[in-house]
Amino acid sequence: MSEQIEDELFFSELRKKEFSRIDENDHCYLDYTGGNLYPQSLIKKHFDYLNLEVYGNPHSGNPTSQLSTDKVNEARKKVLNFFNAEENYYCVFTSNASAALQIIGECYPFDAQSRFLLTADNHNSVNGIREYCKAKKGTVKYSLLNYEDLHINKQVIEKELNDSEYFSNKLFAFPAQSNVSGVKHDLNWIKIAQEKGWDVLLDAAAFVPSSTLDLKEHHPDFVSISFYKIFGYPTGLGCLLVRKNKFNKLKKPWFAGGTVSLVSVQYESYFLANDHERFENGTVDYLGIPAISFGIDFINKIGIQRIKTRIKSLANYFKTRVENLKHSNGEPMIKLFGPSVIKHKGGTFILNFRDVNGNIFAFENVEDLANKNKISIRTGCFCNPGIDEVNNCLTTDELAKYFTSHDLGNYHDMIQFLGKMRGAIRVSLGVATVQKDLDRFLEFVSTFKDKTVE
Repeated sequence: MSEQIEDELFFSELRKKEFSRIDENDHCYLDYTGGNLYPQSLIKKHFDYLNLEVYGNPHSGNPTSQLSTDKVNEARKKVLNFFNAEENYYCVFTSNASAALQIIGECYPFDAQSRFLLTADNHNSVNGIREYCKAKKGTVKYSLLNYEDLHINKQVIEKELNDSEYFSNKLFAFPAQSNVSGVKHDLNWIKIAQEKGWDVLLDAAAFVPSSTLDLKEHHPDFVSISFYKIFGYPTGLGCLLVRKNKFNKLKKPWFAGGTVSLVSVQYESYFLANDHERFENGTVDYLGIPAISFGIDFINKIGIQRIKTRIKSLANYFKTRVENLKHSNGEPMIKLFGPSVIKHKGGTFILNFRDVNGNIFAFENVEDLANKNKISIRTGCFCNPGIDEVNNCLTTDELAKYFTSHDLGNYHDMIQFLGKMRGAIRVSLGVATVQKDLDRFLEFVSTFKDKTVE
């Protein structure tokens, strides 16, 4: 276990320069999938920009308005260039990735002949789209995962894609990378599904902070993005990338300021805008959006491929060492979920702490102790119930029994009702992670050696 983590010197210096507040405040931050950390230079550039000029509402035509319009357009172009999408996609700015996904739910033409197919591994902001489909009498179907590695089950998904030839307006949604397990799902499913008549929604929020999404190589119809997941700031901006040849398939059921070219009160008619403006309700965040340009510049200066290689090296280091932590009787101290190899995986791990007898420590207790040590991890179900249901072997009958007997509830109540575990612990790595963060967490795990669940 003497291998070196790749590029440690470069990223250690980057941390000193851009993320010094981590060490100054003695934090061990391991929740990058929850929220990336912003570099100090991004904040400085943004505030210098705000202090430099006077910026007005871009819906006007005056000089201050034009300044704002130019900077918003510049950021939009940078986003499209970042994903190699400038020719074939529109970039719709939203308040976050969930708002981007809501546009799909609200505007995709679901009807009684529609089918919405999802992988069991999806964020709740994608899962929630099913309610729009159900409201229009469409069919919702989940494709289950492999228990062993949490990958898409190839045979099952192929059957689901093939068995829907009699449906119209078929939408298939999956994440490029799981926000829980870190599994990178095969992007070739995009082409496979499209060749069978499906539109494809790709949730890329957890993928793009450390991987290249080239939209000239892969052509999903809709892509959801969160910018603070990539470079930490601003936290109130995301986007929906819409393939131009599917733009008019989205049927907006209402209009708002900024989304129309003409409205009549007396005749009660209106014309929607013909580009991204159609879905940007009201005034866009014209003061915040320019920060996206600075964030993309920061990532480009490092290089997304360099970040990807670095995260893979960190993940290998972490996985190797955490798997070697044993109690004195040889029992593993950690239960890792997901694939046994790092090849198709990002820097996100889902795990549980085991006692000397193989019993699971309650994640709330682990988190409480981690908090006291200023170690930031994430616990719970991570807005992804499908992964949790697979990991904890919950059956459809058990879940149905709970939901049909409750009007309200939460996972603590469900644990008590079913007598089964729910939830786990997530550790996620990012651009500011260095070796001492991982060593500090491993040392924390070691404090549970030979202990038993009380």
